[in-house]
Amino acid sequence: MNREALSLLADNPFYTHRFAFYVGRRCRESSVKAIAEELHLDWKTVKQLEVQYMAEQLRRIGTPAPKVIGIDEIHLGKLGYRIVVTDLERGRAIWFGGKDRTEKSMDLFYEWLGERKSRSVRLALMDMWAPYQASTRRNAPNAAILFDKFHVVKGLSEAMDEVRRSEYRRLTGKQRKFIKGQRYALLSRPAALTTRGRRALKELLAANKRLNTAYLLRESFGQLWEYSKPAWARRFFDNWKASLRWQRLEPYQKFARTVEAHWEGIVIYCDPANHVPLGFVEGFNNKIRHIISVAFGLRDEEYLRLKILTCMLEKI
Repeated sequence: MNREALSLLADNPFYTHRFAFYVGRRCRESSVKAIAEELHLDWKTVKQLEVQYMAEQLRRIGTPAPKVIGIDEIHLGKLGYRIVVTDLERGRAIWFGGKDRTEKSMDLFYEWLGERKSRSVRLALMDMWAPYQASTRRNAPNAAILFDKFHVVKGLSEAMDEVRRSEYRRLTGKQRKFIKGQRYALLSRPAALTTRGRRALKELLAANKRLNTAYLLRESFGQLWEYSKPAWARRFFDNWKASLRWQRLEPYQKFARTVEAHWEGIVIYCDPANHVPLGFVEGFNNKIRHIISVAFGLRDEEYLRLKILTCMLEKI
């Protein structure tokens, strides 16, 4: 007996493509477990239908040929690190893979992209991790390297926190009370603080001159990304470094040396053509963290790969 294939059926013959896509759209907003309970289906069935939906999303957008890429990594606990590459012009992830943060793992992306398309990449946004830089320079020789603002500023926040800890160790008695429990207030943006938090921060900065100086220096550093000419940015940074003299802020001195060593990859942001959507990078990273927190069956790495590659795509 011959069995006729019906194009309206999904890979699972008990359900139509239309229903599979409905399940896939619902899974973008909730976990597989929750959708399974809502639709009275086995979770394995829901996951299978969602995988079909995501595969169709990727099929429809075709093979990427990015000109501006973002390179980052996520940590999957015992599974280690995986590299995620995004197309920053189109606002979507294009590759998820590798086994760690090594140059060899980064090479796998360029092997997948191909030599011709790799040479067409004009800008690569990344953190200051040397293996990513080495792989990109070798495989995408026409790409300028831009260091991610959020990773640069993160280094300054870590320096701020180190100053906070050293001041807590140095002080005794009542002088410590202003510092204890104020890590969040010191490292957060002022707009993110409650009225109570702003009051506590004000008291802390008034009570400790060194922390006040460190805080003001950190807040002013963000101005670096507002300049449209490299010479102006250079003048600002030189003045910022000069203000560190006699301040006994060694963590800041170390941070300044790091910025100096990576200056070329920071100052190219002055060129308007290199104004990549930094807000997208932060939003995408938040979305990945959310996916990992709710993904059902995290041990299924192929499923996780599909979730990440499709999370910024339009619904179908």
